Amino acid sequence: MVQSHALPIVESWKERARELRLDAHAVYLASKDPRMPWYVKLLAALVVGYLFSPIDLIPDFIPVLGYLDDLVIVPLGLLLVVKLIPEEVLAEHREAARARKDVPKKWIAAAAIVTIWTLLATVVLFHLLTRSLK
Repeated sequence: MVQSHALPIVESWKERARELRLDAHAVYLASKDPRMPWYVKLLAALVVGYLFSPIDLIPDFIPVLGYLDDLVIVPLGLLLVVKLIPEEVLAEHREAARARKDVPKKWIAAAAIVTIWTLLATVVLFHLLTRSLK
């Protein structure tokens, strides 16, 4: 009996997750569109980069709080970006996201993010080491 009440809730969450994934892909596609303002492109790149980043603000191994950023920060960031994208651009890229089968692979995005973090850490470490040697 409990399962029959839980099924609509689970289906609702699955539908929201599909919409979130579709919007993430639409934002990714829209970020390359020349009709997008530069500040929306920058915010979109930050949100999508954080979405695919293996590094979180709150580590996932911390019970409950570890998934809070994935459940709150990413959807709110995507919602903000979606609100800032011009309507016609968003509608066009949502359709393109629905039609595309070649969704960007997470491992490619993750490799790019890890490379950026590694380069940044290297620069900071180099800077700290050169300052300590003076």
